[in-house]
Amino acid sequence: MNNIVFFIGISFILLHEMDAVRCHEWRIFPGLSLLNDQLGFVLFMLAHVPLFTWLIYFVGNPSFRNGFDIFLLVHLGLHLVFLKHPKNEFKDWISWTIISGAAICGAIDLFLIS
Repeated sequence: MNNIVFFIGISFILLHEMDAVRCHEWRIFPGLSLLNDQLGFVLFMLAHVPLFTWLIYFVGNPSFRNGFDIFLLVHLGLHLVFLKHPKNEFKDWISWTIISGAAICGAIDLFLIS
């Protein structure tokens, strides 16, 4: 049971990254927000190659799991911090279902494996 929650959390965060493109997340990301829209988009997309590679590589490592679960919770906190940012487009129910779903999975998984 606890593995499925972990993998649902991974699915939510990958789905969130797809939604992040729709919501132009690079416009609120520190550093990328300073760039023109096209360059910010390209760098945002390219940054996901090493991030996804890292995620796929370490997903089977048991010591990775706790850190990833904590990341899912911190990620929700960061979205709450940037909620009032003028260029934040994560406003609809689908975005928040994905973001909070990932955090809920992280919390449950942390509890189950502790």
